[in-house]
Amino acid sequence: MIDDLDARLIGLLTAEPRIGVLECSRRLGVARGTVQARLDRLQERGVIRGFGPDVDPAALGYQVTAFVTLEIRQVGGHDPVAARLAAIPEVIEVHTITGGGDMLCRIVGRGNQDLQRVIDLIVDVEGVQRTSTVIALATPVPQRTLPLVRAATRP
Repeated sequence: MIDDLDARLIGLLTAEPRIGVLECSRRLGVARGTVQARLDRLQERGVIRGFGPDVDPAALGYQVTAFVTLEIRQVGGHDPVAARLAAIPEVIEVHTITGGGDMLCRIVGRGNQDLQRVIDLIVDVEGVQRTSTVIALATPVPQRTLPLVRAATRP
């Protein structure tokens, strides 16, 4: 679990990822060592996974986002298919799922024609039997975790 100070620290780093530990301590009203210890603990526990830049695929020219549901052969399992999908740069996320398919991929393309190229690469992956694709038209709620951080501090 995390406490209120952890949540405030995560919120501050989310809003201003380039802020230093000393400035965090000043704004949070705690000692520098406390902030550093909290950061170290949050990283060790896997709560904070990194401090890298949040890159927007659209800003790189990948204007189309789609979600592809895969049905795979059950013989080899998910891992070999996931490894092959990871070799396709436009596959930016893969999940194993329940329901009508076995895996769900979030993919990007520079346009519809490029998206077709990416889908063709996925279809050619050994172990993939069938795919179904939906194109995202808009992202009214982008990926977010701060509401979870705040909720985790409540009893």
